[in-house]
Amino acid sequence: MFFVFGPSGQMYRGGPENLAQISAVRRVQRPQALRTREMDVPTEPFEPPAPLHPTPTPPQNLRMQDAVSAYAQTEQGPQQARQPLSKVSDVMTTGALSVQPGQRVNDAWQTLAEHRVAQAPVVDALGRVIGLLVRADMAPLDLLPEPGAVKQAIDLARRPVSDVMVSPVPTVAADTELRRVAAVLLDTGLPGLPVTDEAGVLSGFISRTDILRAVAADPPLDLWSGPAVAL
Repeated sequence: MFFVFGPSGQMYRGGPENLAQISAVRRVQRPQALRTREMDVPTEPFEPPAPLHPTPTPPQNLRMQDAVSAYAQTEQGPQQARQPLSKVSDVMTTGALSVQPGQRVNDAWQTLAEHRVAQAPVVDALGRVIGLLVRADMAPLDLLPEPGAVKQAIDLARRPVSDVMVSPVPTVAADTELRRVAAVLLDTGLPGLPVTDEAGVLSGFISRTDILRAVAADPPLDLWSGPAVAL
């Protein structure tokens, strides 16, 4: 089940096939690799140089390792079969970061940078989603402006989040099939969707990264189990 929420409340409830017709959800560009301050710049791990004459590694007893591993598994007892991942609830991020619509753009940028995320749902005082903030849509204060445009850059950084957020924004219920979410992300160009109930209260977030991680994880992602559903 999909919904569309804006500052005025719920605007749509239904399947993904009519989202584009009900709501003018604009397509957004892929998040740019913008950096802010040192905390957002990844550092390469230090690797000491290899010694000129490395010490030979003593041979390992593979049979002994197998025996120890088998004994450890018996101590753990029988393991339950892992179920495939097919629902939003299987891969979504719970306790997702959110921002307020009246928060300043530069402060929101810094919050996203500190948590190393590229987007965050915008929620009102009751925790209901009214938009989506994407880092690529913001102009942080510490990016160098063009000559003579310092005041304009400061004014832009002091805008409220409500001026730059994506709204209205589609959201998705936790029990929705992942293949439907993938289709909506492709159609809208959004980096992810807030996960809400029918009232729009935020319960999590599902991003493209979450779905890609599920593709590579064990247990495997299963998009085609169960009855066929029209997309």
